[in-house]
Amino acid sequence: MYVPAHFEENRRDVLGALIAAQPFGSLVTHGPAGLDANHIPFEFEPANGPFGTLRAHVARANPVWQEAAAAPDALVIFQGPSAYVSPSWYPSKHETHRQVPTWNYIVVHAHGRIVVHDDEDYVRGVVARLTRKMEAGEPVPWKMGDAPADYLTQMLGAIVGIEIPVTKLVGKWKLSQNKAAADVDGAATTLLAREGEAQRAVGQAMLDVAASRK
Repeated sequence: MYVPAHFEENRRDVLGALIAAQPFGSLVTHGPAGLDANHIPFEFEPANGPFGTLRAHVARANPVWQEAAAAPDALVIFQGPSAYVSPSWYPSKHETHRQVPTWNYIVVHAHGRIVVHDDEDYVRGVVARLTRKMEAGEPVPWKMGDAPADYLTQMLGAIVGIEIPVTKLVGKWKLSQNKAAADVDGAATTLLAREGEAQRAVGQAMLDVAASRK
């Protein structure tokens, strides 16, 4: 990923927070047919290893876990909020007209090598932890014990666990850091006034980054 210095984010706690908040990642691998992408939720354990460890499960019918034996290198992309930015939102545009449209976004790339765990205890643990996290906000959280034991065993047998010890984390926070303060404020204020949650999140992130640089 191309990351100009002013957009680089390398603080591990910030990168980990993005993964925790946006656990649905794009797993990119290279198999016999070329590049492949699978979209799955991940559990991230930041304290396990130098850059943390990702855990997930895939369908047994999905060839990705078998192909990983020969080509384990993987990239997982975690996409944060993103938003279009119009040049009309920059005060300087109305003075000089020397601005163009852009797209602001937050993203983390996690690199590593896939380790396969074709083991019921492993996948049971991954599913249980992911379920607890995802169900935490529900009035009556679903838990694995709600399902009949034989059905749950059948479902767990249909999936395979994967683990990725992360060897490199790359973060890009493209939030108009290369713009004048007045232009950042103008674009961020416009985004904060929009109805879209992602637009407002980007607007706030722009202001937060600008404030941290003062």
